[in-house]
Amino acid sequence: MSALMSFLGGSAFRAVWGETTAYLSKSQDHKYEVERTDQQAKHDAEAHARNLAAIKLQSDLGVKVIEVQRDSALSQTEMDAWADAVKATSRPSGIAWIDGWNQSIRPAVATVAVVAMLVEIALVGSLTDWHKEVFSAALGIYLADRSLAKRGK
Repeated sequence: MSALMSFLGGSAFRAVWGETTAYLSKSQDHKYEVERTDQQAKHDAEAHARNLAAIKLQSDLGVKVIEVQRDSALSQTEMDAWADAVKATSRPSGIAWIDGWNQSIRPAVATVAVVAMLVEIALVGSLTDWHKEVFSAALGIYLADRSLAKRGK
């Protein structure tokens, strides 16, 4: 009987111990897999968020590039239109009295600006900021036109 008890005790103990350690090993493996899966899901979510942010940034930069190109083209078009308008003002029309009137406008504006500046300085003692800007613009048109005309522009 002691042999039978030794046999069953040894076998039963090994069986119980084997099943217990197998259960504990599987439980630890399962916890490890669950945590690994959670970490992988978290990592994938963060990577996805980074990819979306990068795609949005690239899209925004693409839009900004297009906006800058549009603004540049618009600015160039405006400058070309202004240059054409300036060239058109100096081109003779072929009618003598219109050409004479066109040639007298800029000198007349400059003369009025100089006379108005002198009158304001005599009456007030100085020029206001607004008057300085207006008179400077009027004289600038006259002087710039003459200077540019001499250089053929």
